[in-house]
Amino acid sequence: MNFEIVKDYLEKSSSKASSDDIDSMPFKFFEPMIMFGIKVDLIERGRVLCSMTVPARLLNVGNSLHGGATAALVDVVGSSVILTFDRASTTGVSVEINVSYLDAAYVGDEIEIEAKALRVGKAVAVVSVEFRNKKTGKIIAQGRHTKYLAVSSKL
Repeated sequence: MNFEIVKDYLEKSSSKASSDDIDSMPFKFFEPMIMFGIKVDLIERGRVLCSMTVPARLLNVGNSLHGGATAALVDVVGSSVILTFDRASTTGVSVEINVSYLDAAYVGDEIEIEAKALRVGKAVAVVSVEFRNKKTGKIIAQGRHTKYLAVSSKL
């Protein structure tokens, strides 16, 4: 077994980016990189519907929408639906997140991302997020996100 392959894969030692390149990236760049290009199509109590065209920056090595990008979108779009409730003053912190990947989306595909609140209580919220190909209606992924809302700030 060649453990060097595993090491190279994880450390990206064959990448053309240097540590200076990575370290010079803007603070908190991750969320804007994932979310840039999202269009909000509908907001109502307990439901948020967005769309986006899959950009090349979010592709995996198989040239389809990266699972990590999908999970990040479950996090941020799912969190947004919590704010459609009057009593919600925060989107809380993640307790659990899961994603089932059912089909692929490719660069240029128009997708819909629909978040629905299953429960928003005083301490816990649970949301579902579904990704669909806008043209075919085929489900690409389904996610569920549980958040703890009773968070205090330690400023």
